[in-house]
Amino acid sequence: MTVESEMFLEPPSAVDDNSLTNSLQFIEEMTINTDPVQENVLAEILSQNAETEYLKRFGLNGATDRETFKSKVPVITYEDLLPDIQRIANGDTSPILSSHPISEFLTSSGTSAGERKLMPTIHQEMDRRQLLYSLLMPVMNQYVPDLDKGKALHFLFIKAETKTPSGLVARPVLTAYYKSEQFKKRPFDPYNVLTSPNEAILCPDSFQSMYTQMLCGLIMRHEVLRVGAVFASGLLRAIRFLQLNWAQLAHDISTGTLNPKITDPSIRECMSKILKPNPELADFVTKECSGQNWERIIPRIWPNTKYLEVIVTGAMAQYIPTLDYYSGNLPKPCTMYASSECYFGLNLKPMSEPNEVSYTIMPNMGYFEFLPHDDSSPITLSRDSPPKLVDLADVEIGKFYELIITTYSGLCRYRVGDILQVTGFYNTDPQFKFVRRKNVLLSIEADKTDESELQKAIENASELLKEFNTSVVEYTSFADAKSIPGHYVIYWELFIKDSSNPPSDGVLNQCCLVMEESFNTVYRQGRVADNSIGPLEIRVVKNGTFEELMDYAISRGASINQYKVPRCVSFTPIMELLDSRVVSFHFSPSPPHWAPERRR
Repeated sequence: MTVESEMFLEPPSAVDDNSLTNSLQFIEEMTINTDPVQENVLAEILSQNAETEYLKRFGLNGATDRETFKSKVPVITYEDLLPDIQRIANGDTSPILSSHPISEFLTSSGTSAGERKLMPTIHQEMDRRQLLYSLLMPVMNQYVPDLDKGKALHFLFIKAETKTPSGLVARPVLTAYYKSEQFKKRPFDPYNVLTSPNEAILCPDSFQSMYTQMLCGLIMRHEVLRVGAVFASGLLRAIRFLQLNWAQLAHDISTGTLNPKITDPSIRECMSKILKPNPELADFVTKECSGQNWERIIPRIWPNTKYLEVIVTGAMAQYIPTLDYYSGNLPKPCTMYASSECYFGLNLKPMSEPNEVSYTIMPNMGYFEFLPHDDSSPITLSRDSPPKLVDLADVEIGKFYELIITTYSGLCRYRVGDILQVTGFYNTDPQFKFVRRKNVLLSIEADKTDESELQKAIENASELLKEFNTSVVEYTSFADAKSIPGHYVIYWELFIKDSSNPPSDGVLNQCCLVMEESFNTVYRQGRVADNSIGPLEIRVVKNGTFEELMDYAISRGASINQYKVPRCVSFTPIMELLDSRVVSFHFSPSPPHWAPERRR
């Protein structure tokens, strides 16, 4: 069966019952015809990009079939592609990766040499992303009725962007979407009415943006049917913002005047039409927020909230208990699976529990292959002997895979770095649980820190200890999600040769800052510009603590010959053991240096 390619880019407009039905029918057609759609997508990509320099390197000679593609085109990482990306960034407009002009770079939260990765994209990809967005509410409407009878309080923000030497803009994928004409001039959709005005979402000042969005959410509190942010951590930051700023917000509501700290002219203009004196609402906000009890604050302030719309899979799962406290255990559907490189799919059972979330990859979004994954015996990739990858329709339930993508923008057999587990099928289309990012050790929000980066940061900080004849004997870490914002915690066991001259608290605080300075730009932007990460903390533990940790692991069955100190911990008994041995706490005394990357 052949599925025509024009079906791929016609997003059904979710504005009435008929179009909702059409959207659901579109999902059925895609998932019934998974393999034929995938075959056509690959053929379309290879045909479209046949004259590109990249495909010509491997001698495809215009071939568009799977067998030739798999036998000739290698599986690659970002580092393999970096020379081509740098050429594009520096102004080479020849068809290197894509036959269509590269419209901008999307910056990935993964890093290369301390900088965000640059993902080339083309204008047509915005339509493809918009297509996936258009399918979310038709699916959700099956589980939660009457979502067209109110609004969504979504805390949405743009982030810093820069330009390459050629003038191409480089920015995060959601910033690109919010700044696009598709978003700014989107048609009215009763299922997607936001309380936040575009002017607030597009304001680059994070305080002014958050303040305005929170103010609008309070003013329209009875109309709010769902509350959310992109990440769970972002919604918790919004609650913390309310805790810190409720008095000024209540003052604005009572008087109908806008906080003078809000200086953005476009925000002031749009708020002049929204903000009117409402002493009764101001009294309500004061009553709810002035006390110490913030349990169930979300349904108390927004009583018609049906669910929270946040990502709580992967690293974000650590925030679930805090979200439950503030929301009274409201459902937390995870609706969509996407990245800077490609938008992948959606959750067809959005009201499932976070630990049961599975995403159905839509076969029209790109060409997807899967590398079987086993932590105990990792596969070594070689261009001389390409690995046998599994097609989307041929993955097996229960098995783990690393996701490999081929996109219309020119990525070919690219390793995204996501580890997925197959949980089942919807029609002929597999469903996947997101397990983790490959090699990521610590993460609070968009940041991703791996073991080698943590090790390097420890080494740099240890330099400050040398004049005190002190060294770091062992260390481990965890991402503390109980604080708002969350922060990295590093446990150090120190060897102090001269007990009469130990490193001072000030020196150990400075060690925290040196570690932060050593981390990548995504981490430092979260600390400095986005306020999404709190100051790094070092907890010094008693001598012998890590021996106790080993004894505990061995008592639970670990081999004494194969035991390695875990560089990141999350198991509650281990963390309780570590915390019971802490002798001092130290925090970074100031934010690390950060400025938008200057692309060379």
